[in-house]
Amino acid sequence: MVEEENKYKRNVAYKLRVGDILLGKPIIIEERFKHLELGGKEIVRINVVANIVDKYASEGEKSYGTLTIDDASGQIRIKMFSDEVKKYENINPGNTVMIIGLLRYYNGEVYISPEVISIKEPRYLLVRKLELETEKPKSVDKEKILAVKDQIIKRVKEAEEDGGIDTEKLVMEIKASPELINQEIKRMLEEGLAYEPRPGRIRYLG
Repeated sequence: MVEEENKYKRNVAYKLRVGDILLGKPIIIEERFKHLELGGKEIVRINVVANIVDKYASEGEKSYGTLTIDDASGQIRIKMFSDEVKKYENINPGNTVMIIGLLRYYNGEVYISPEVISIKEPRYLLVRKLELETEKPKSVDKEKILAVKDQIIKRVKEAEEDGGIDTEKLVMEIKASPELINQEIKRMLEEGLAYEPRPGRIRYLG
């Protein structure tokens, strides 16, 4: 078992968003999880930045705990056993964390077995999204552009009672490249559909 773990630790820890992991195909051979198939890659280890949204821990002879993480693209659980529960007891809902760990699969669920969980500044979420989006192909069709514009307008309208919405929040929540989102926000401002009461905050004009 130790030999197998060491083998896994030599694998690259792929930087992914949670939504990417959920899109992957678990490969099971002889009733054992081997890897996650995604974009032609065989993924065993991952590096994810996300917010902790839920925490569970059981006490007793066999301690067990879970942390549910969310990076605005999806949610996945981190499962901890024995000493790991104590090791990460200072990690709580509301924390932004970077997780490096092994992917596991049990009872129809892909989850993460942690190697390292470190607390980060909330802005690190945006940094990671920007980092990953720059690696993707740039070609975008017109339907995608219109869909993104519609999502921006919808969120800006919904935020009117709160006095608008921050552009960073739009970039984090909308499933598109930050470049495309910022492009459409700029276009909305130029067309008079929205305005900035202050830099970085958008309100709807219609």
